[in-house]
Amino acid sequence: MAQTGRKGRLHPSVGSARKKFVDVLEDHLPGFCAAPTGRTRGDVPDEAGDVPLALVACSGGPDSLALASVAAHFARRGDLRVGAVIVDHALQDGSSEQAERAATECRRLGLDPVRTVRAVVRSQGMGPEMAARTARYEVLDRTAREEEARAVLLGHTLDDQAETVMLGLARGSGTRSLSGMPQARRIDEPATEDAALLIRPFLDLRRRDTLAICEAEGIEPWHDPTNEHLAFRRNLVRHEVLPFLEERMGPGITQALARTAAVLGPDAEFLEQRADEVARTAAADPADYQPVPMKEGQRPAGALSMPELRAAHPAMRRRVLARAIVASGGESPSFERLRALDELLAGHGNAGPIQMAGHVAVWRRRPLAQPGSEQHRQGRDGALVLIRSS
Repeated sequence: MAQTGRKGRLHPSVGSARKKFVDVLEDHLPGFCAAPTGRTRGDVPDEAGDVPLALVACSGGPDSLALASVAAHFARRGDLRVGAVIVDHALQDGSSEQAERAATECRRLGLDPVRTVRAVVRSQGMGPEMAARTARYEVLDRTAREEEARAVLLGHTLDDQAETVMLGLARGSGTRSLSGMPQARRIDEPATEDAALLIRPFLDLRRRDTLAICEAEGIEPWHDPTNEHLAFRRNLVRHEVLPFLEERMGPGITQALARTAAVLGPDAEFLEQRADEVARTAAADPADYQPVPMKEGQRPAGALSMPELRAAHPAMRRRVLARAIVASGGESPSFERLRALDELLAGHGNAGPIQMAGHVAVWRRRPLAQPGSEQHRQGRDGALVLIRSS
């Protein structure tokens, strides 16, 4: 590799990427401590038992291979154990051959273990991009647990972050979507303490940096032809919307969108933590309320106290309702669907159902307890009961 055993100055993009890698992993991955250059772990007392394992999610494209090469640098120094997981979505002709090429490149870089896993993509009412993403993260979660990896590293760049924010703006999303992709989070939803971390070390790097890293390291990345298909909204934003804005409004739009995500990220995290508290307070037992007429294959999936929801700030209430829908197996609700739930909560119209995407319905129900009882006083205005269809 061009940057290993080189003579002369380190390539600037490689040096910058190594520094970003160290900064991000030291912030988020317990047990990782390194310097971009200088002493290796081999120069200090053996601490192999404490060296964490991270898996690079590698597609064979420039972003993930650049990340793999940077991670491999720290693996060679003994600062980190690094493997790779290649997800074959089996959605294109020749996908298995491309997955094997990516695996071969990861092995050449010295990564170990290297796993190639075929994903099972199920639409289940989702669009093709969301279905593939869901299947991919299921594979990453399962493989990380099997290999006892502490982290899965993703090669998303600043350009990807800007595209994510732009897509959120186009949907009319709230703070959570506009905060973009977090630098680190637990891999499963809802998060569990034993789950691996998803870490994105390159969110401050441009896509052109990853191309430069591949060139400097002598890597020939694969360029996915579907990234040129404008039928996919992200590709439309990448190839037409952002270039148009850069041309008409001047350079810096991509950085400004990514900066918006960086500003809103901590805000969204604080709001989510507060929403956790409201959700715990509002949680109720559907059995304490009037039964909902259900058809075969339907079942109660939870309930939320209406007095607690009404007492919450609207920003908290929307988050709690949206999370309850997702936790029940539905899709993240649109602004219009959340407004319909607000109407239901206010007592307007009939008692339901309000249909949500993903086979979830919401009803307004009164408590079963007799008027005047303590139970009735605590839930005098009833609850929103969620029903899931299998």
